[in-house]
Amino acid sequence: MSVEPVINVVSVGNESKPVAIVDNFHPAAENLRSVAQQSTFVPALNLYPGIRADLPDGYWSQKQLELVEAVAKDVFSLRGKANLIDSSYSIVTTPRKELKIGQRLPHVDGFRSNQLALVHYLSPNVTDGTAFYRHRSTGLELLNEDLRHFYFRQIDQELKQAGVPKADYINGNTQLFEQVAMIDGKFNRALLYLGSQLHSGFITPNTPLCSKPSTGRLTVTGFLTID
Repeated sequence: MSVEPVINVVSVGNESKPVAIVDNFHPAAENLRSVAQQSTFVPALNLYPGIRADLPDGYWSQKQLELVEAVAKDVFSLRGKANLIDSSYSIVTTPRKELKIGQRLPHVDGFRSNQLALVHYLSPNVTDGTAFYRHRSTGLELLNEDLRHFYFRQIDQELKQAGVPKADYINGNTQLFEQVAMIDGKFNRALLYLGSQLHSGFITPNTPLCSKPSTGRLTVTGFLTID
């Protein structure tokens, strides 16, 4: 018998934007781990620091989409159908010394107010979760189309003045960013948050940068719009 999802909400930063914490997110979490171990992972595109693989067809059942829609309505006041942009198995594997500059900084997943990001943790033994940030000099915690160019110009200027951050994953306060929240990963826990929030995986020195789904930081990452 599957256990029903349990939803908690936390408010993040000065903006007090909600993050939904959904435990028992998927009824087939154990099977998803088994499927991942038989899947073919390839280097990720864009700036994700690791590898990705296709999800099984049944991951996004109608029930799972309806759960996201309910969270979107109740937590984010977004009403409509959940439309999937992209989702995949994901494992962080990039060695610290090989991280690009953009991978050492918090990021956003989009600039639209109706876009949600999801991370679903599938590793029983890896609890490193997701952290949220405020850019110190501008006070920004979220970006939109109107702010994006201003923000990136400011970042470029600060990196030229202060130098690039050391080759490591961000996990805590830095000269440029303040960590405003960190939520632990937990097996079959999913986080849903606005894609426009500055965030990063909380990858500590103890995080295994292992490519094996059985021992690495296995997650599902997804991006949806509510229309």
